[in-house]
Amino acid sequence: MTFYPNERIALFIDGANLYSAAKGLNADIDFKKLIDEFRRKGVLVRAYYYTALSEGEDYSPIRPLVDWLDYNGFTMVTKPMKRFTDHEGRSRAKGNMDVEIAVDAMELAERIDHAVLFSGDGDFRALVLALQRRGVRVSVISTLKSQPPQVSDELRRAADTFIDLADLLPVFGRERRGGDADDAR
Repeated sequence: MTFYPNERIALFIDGANLYSAAKGLNADIDFKKLIDEFRRKGVLVRAYYYTALSEGEDYSPIRPLVDWLDYNGFTMVTKPMKRFTDHEGRSRAKGNMDVEIAVDAMELAERIDHAVLFSGDGDFRALVLALQRRGVRVSVISTLKSQPPQVSDELRRAADTFIDLADLLPVFGRERRGGDADDAR
């Protein structure tokens, strides 16, 4: 990872995507170590964490993580999960945060030098290219080392730097304990 001491950095963490990548590597993320690592690398302007939340349930497994992140230096961006019935009649939920990530990244582009995107979603290729046209370096963090790989080839190629999450686990990862999303903290 190439970072410069006076570089203004912003993190854009696609929570569901990072969770899936870490799970594919049989690891959890220690978010305190993660934010501390990027604070050491440069001037951390903002650390965004994006996730959809289930509403109307007595308990959400991700709620403890969201609360912890909110109190520990992360800017939380959440929205209600949408419930729908698929073509086979099964109840499904989705909570895509792509638009929120793209809007926040573009709004912040003039005030940062380096955007770090924690996602492997190929839909972000256009965002990466738009940030680069504004002079922002973009690093993408996901993984090729899981089965299946969690990063699209087009996103990896578009980024200035691709960093495999597996290589960062010694810095801010730990072996997966199992259980729900709140174990990711």
